[in-house]
Formats: sequence, structure tokens, C-alpha cells
Amino acid sequence: MLVYPARLNKVGTGYVVSFRDIPEALTEGRTKVEALEMAADALATAMDFYFEDRRQVPAPSRARKDEVLITLPTSLSAKVLLLNEMLKEGMSPSVLARKLKTTPQSVTRIVDLHHPTKIDTISAALEAMGKKLVLTVANA
Repeated sequence: MLVYPARLNKVGTGYVVSFRDIPEALTEGRTKVEALEMAADALATAMDFYFEDRRQVPAPSRARKDEVLITLPTSLSAKVLLLNEMLKEGMSPSVLARKLKTTPQSVTRIVDLHHPTKIDTISAALEAMGKKLVLTVANA
């Protein structure tokens, strides 16, 4: 999963959350807990900008001591990795569709953040590009 560092700043009676790697993700809450819940939503929502514009999603930086970590859901993280690889390789949905022996519309759905996609499907798309999706288990 992709885990992004965020800064939580007290502003007036509430808190503002910002991400230095994903500047489009900006939110606030009345309490720290509310602000952190909103941060997860803001981070996921900000991914829409990158996907719509077909732009590379920045990798998370190392957290600084004054930052908190916000985790992007696993399914979104996998789609971000796929999009970034497609962009890095200059691979269009039609080319990937030919490699997967499917339609370009199917590939478009795979990289649509709002379309549920099985992790096996994302893994198969990466394998068709000569890449491998690797999952690990770590202590929380």
C-alpha cells in the first residue's frame, strides 16, 4: 500500500491537513480525529486528478517527524502503480488491451478509480507489461 506523509496544522478552532507529495489533497476538520479521517478521503479523491489527466502519481516521501502517515487503500494503491507503469512505459490502453487479449474499454475500466477491479486483474495487467505486483505482510 502507498502511505503518504501529511502535515496536521492547528488553524483557529480546527485542523488543516496537507500533503507535500500530493498538493491537490487538502482538507480540514474540527478535531484531530475528524481531520485525519478527512485526510484519507482527500488523498483518495486527489488521485482522480492524476488519473483524469493521465499524469504520474508522485511516490510517497519519507515522513518527517512532524508528519502523520495516511494510507491509500490497497485497491487504489495497485491502480496507482499500474497507471504509473503505463505512463513510464508510454503504454496506451489499446496496446495493453492487445497484450491482455481484451478490449481497450476493459483496460480503461481497470485504471478507473471508481470501477471495482480485482487485484488479480491489476496483477495480470502488470505482468502483461513485464512487471510483477508484489504484496507483503508487515507488523502494524
